Amino acid sequence: MGEEYVTLKINGEEKNYKKGILYLDIAEEYQKDYQDDIVLVTLDNRLCELHKKADKDGELKFVTTADAAGRKAYRRSLTLLLQKALYHLLGKKKSVIRVMHCISQAYYCELVEYGKPDEALLQRVKEEMLRMAEEKLPIEKSSMGLDEAVALFHELGMTDKERLFRYRRSSNVNIYSLDGYLDYFYGYMVAHTGYLKYFDLRLYDDGFVLMFPNENTKKVAEFKPSVKHFDTLNSAREWSQTMGVGTIGALNDAIAQGRMQEMILVQEALMEKKIGELAQKIASSQNHKFVMIAGPSSSGKTTFSHRLSIQLATLGLHPYPLGLDDYYHSREKCPKDENGNYNFECLEALDVELFNQDMQALLHGETIELPTFNFKTGKREYKGRTLKLGEGDILVIEGIHGLNDKLSYTLPKESKFKIFISALTQINVDEHNYLPTTDGRLIRRIVRDARTRNTTAQETIAMWDSVRRGEEKYIFPFQDSADVMFNSGLIYELAVLKSYAEPLLFGIEKTAPEYMEAKRLLKFLDYFLPVPSEEIGRNSILREFIGGSTFHV
Repeated sequence: MGEEYVTLKINGEEKNYKKGILYLDIAEEYQKDYQDDIVLVTLDNRLCELHKKADKDGELKFVTTADAAGRKAYRRSLTLLLQKALYHLLGKKKSVIRVMHCISQAYYCELVEYGKPDEALLQRVKEEMLRMAEEKLPIEKSSMGLDEAVALFHELGMTDKERLFRYRRSSNVNIYSLDGYLDYFYGYMVAHTGYLKYFDLRLYDDGFVLMFPNENTKKVAEFKPSVKHFDTLNSAREWSQTMGVGTIGALNDAIAQGRMQEMILVQEALMEKKIGELAQKIASSQNHKFVMIAGPSSSGKTTFSHRLSIQLATLGLHPYPLGLDDYYHSREKCPKDENGNYNFECLEALDVELFNQDMQALLHGETIELPTFNFKTGKREYKGRTLKLGEGDILVIEGIHGLNDKLSYTLPKESKFKIFISALTQINVDEHNYLPTTDGRLIRRIVRDARTRNTTAQETIAMWDSVRRGEEKYIFPFQDSADVMFNSGLIYELAVLKSYAEPLLFGIEKTAPEYMEAKRLLKFLDYFLPVPSEEIGRNSILREFIGGSTFHV
């Protein structure tokens, strides 16, 4: 019997390979044609690791560290390398670090049971990681039964993973191994440690950061943390730990035990308390006439502005919420990006001149007619909404560019109180798998866009990279100029959003370019037990996305 072959279409050309050849071997053949390291492949739009064997025909594409999926695989694998180094150096304990959150292209980590690290330890860890990178040690993947995996992680003392798998529907779990060190990771990994040459370690706060590349895939990104952002993240994590729900497994325990009603009430009460304190701070100054609220997409700016307005009203002020989205140029005047798509994220998408004209008129006691933007028609409309500011009146303005002084260039600095709002992660998948804040916001947006803008999940995912680039360029650089940073994230929100998002994601065809991301999000949502929305208050920020808000957003 002759040898069997597979036919793979690569870069428009068909090539035959022996059936069973590793994708790693094919990637090495083509690496010379790519500036960035090939770390994964896709076969007919399905993501595959390089250790997999080619056993069927199809179209093969290479995924590099310049691609989102490749960057994620690199960071996951680098985390495993860090864990292995610490495991080797600190007494063979299995769970040595806790990956807390992502800040400034780095993971903030803390040591478990070892206290605050020092420079000498970090240097030893770095040297050990570089040694393993030089040796190109394989990162091996194996599958075991669910019960076996639960028993394994119980034995290893990784109770966070034990709790996570307790609610898993799949009968098998994929385990990664690096030189005898075992762990579970949410997502794919690189083939061996030889790829993991670009990183650095740096002391920060009570722990350290694991730094990695970003756009330049072979150079570690500069570490420029936002202190306000870090403090807000830490505060959120501390509260989740206090509530006993620092991981998805712990959250699922709370859901299964019937504790969600109490948890929802407590977190909403805490959020209302913080909004009330913020209103007190604003009201303490007589100069503030404009509250400027900014934040990335799907951070809950609109609902927050309404809730803040109510709290300001209790203090005797007369607030008027105003959305910057209503100052969008009509669609035909909107700028386009380098790909010819409308760029809704740039400042130029807004009619800045009209906004300043209206704000100046209000400052001078004049009456203006407010615009309303119709997202379905792409047109600005006027519906007879008028506004005039009197004594004790204050304008609460929300939009992604709210903190950019180029938007409000005619307004006196002392007249503005700036708030940066973002939905920051309060829980992680487990101690070693960071839950990206962006995933939560993307799922929020998928649900909201389908409900309010007649946009499919596929369309929302297709736009997301552009949205994220816009945030990095136009929004996050201004966060430190805020007077206050506010976290709109809710511990239980993904468990609620799950029932709304899953049908929308399942609607994406397997042949669509967005299918891989949809599949990843579905796998992610599968970790959560569902929470019915009936317990969510009508003034909750979550209602902005699932519907039923008392603010009609």
